[in-house]
Amino acid sequence: MSSATQAPVTVPGAQGHTDGAGAFVPVQTRSERFSSYDPAAFAAPTGREVNWKHTPIDRLQPLFADETGRHGVIEVDVAAPEGLVQERLAHGTAPRGEVFRPEDLPAAIAWKQETEAPLLRIPAGAEYAEPIMVNLRGTGGLAHAHVVIEAEPNSHATIVFRHTGTAQHAQNLEIIVRDGAHLTVISVQEWDDDAVHAASHQARVERDATLRHVIVSFGGAVVRVNPSVELAGTGARGELYGLSYADAGQHLESQVYLHHKGAETVGDVLYKGALQGSGARSVWIGDVLIGPDAVGTDSYEANRNLVLTDGARAESIPNLEIETGDIRGAGHASATGRFDDEQLFYLQARGIAEDEARRLVVLGFLAEIIQKIGVPEIESELYSAVEDELAREVAR
Repeated sequence: MSSATQAPVTVPGAQGHTDGAGAFVPVQTRSERFSSYDPAAFAAPTGREVNWKHTPIDRLQPLFADETGRHGVIEVDVAAPEGLVQERLAHGTAPRGEVFRPEDLPAAIAWKQETEAPLLRIPAGAEYAEPIMVNLRGTGGLAHAHVVIEAEPNSHATIVFRHTGTAQHAQNLEIIVRDGAHLTVISVQEWDDDAVHAASHQARVERDATLRHVIVSFGGAVVRVNPSVELAGTGARGELYGLSYADAGQHLESQVYLHHKGAETVGDVLYKGALQGSGARSVWIGDVLIGPDAVGTDSYEANRNLVLTDGARAESIPNLEIETGDIRGAGHASATGRFDDEQLFYLQARGIAEDEARRLVVLGFLAEIIQKIGVPEIESELYSAVEDELAREVAR
């Protein structure tokens, strides 16, 4: 046996054990997650890490390489009202980095590779009746992006990101909602069947401001969109909604983190998913932290999944940490199941055919999220997309 001394293994985010024996205490809570702007600070995921153990990392391998993507693989078209400020932010240029800190390897690589991050700034007091549409079409290959959104004080706007085509895409969204602003950010994933998309959305919501954040995932082989929202200011409000429809072989995932930091903050988290086909899989992990200064907080998170066929699987893990006893309310819920036989019986007893009854049940289940989007064009398209997914299930 060699007499050489082996160096201790360093685990990002781990803490030294108090017994001094050289062991480490693994990260147990979402608030302790390691972060760094340097990709070299992250080891390549193995699938044993707490934030990767539900993800098919073998299918995300291209996003773990710190390599420059081929230029032009994501075609971007922005349709915006007059007055929207669009700039490019180099590393070190504010407000880039004011909120965002990469918490995994793809996010750190995207931060590094995007040397000039696009900025979308809604001017103070501006109120845009029509949504800002950001259309992104992948044409193949590896692509990295870091986008900064800043809603200045007392502004009102909706921004919609629509992803189509194909790509291996690592994407960061940095969202800053200043005092009194009301911002809605909607990310729609309608990728082709072979696309891979790993996104990290990080937001801070300041005093008396509101962020409505909506994730809609239908297309893509593997889509992992993880939002992290800090309600920093007194009276801040966060509404985090999600909708997914996983088909055969698809993996659709969201790891949600809502941090109540300021007093009198309100959080509402609701994600719903439908699954059908062999190998269809969804993963939802919801973490809510009510910090020691978040007195008067009112927070609730829920995840509901409807499994339509054999061979599909939904994983749902809600977590809640409370560090103050002076709150208005906090709770979480999770439910996964098949069709409600009583609902089907009720509809069939009134002369509705079984296929139509199933369609009505699914539409009714998902409509709660679709109706929260607030953009009629997108809502109409999503209803059509659900209809198309149901038609595939019936055709089997």
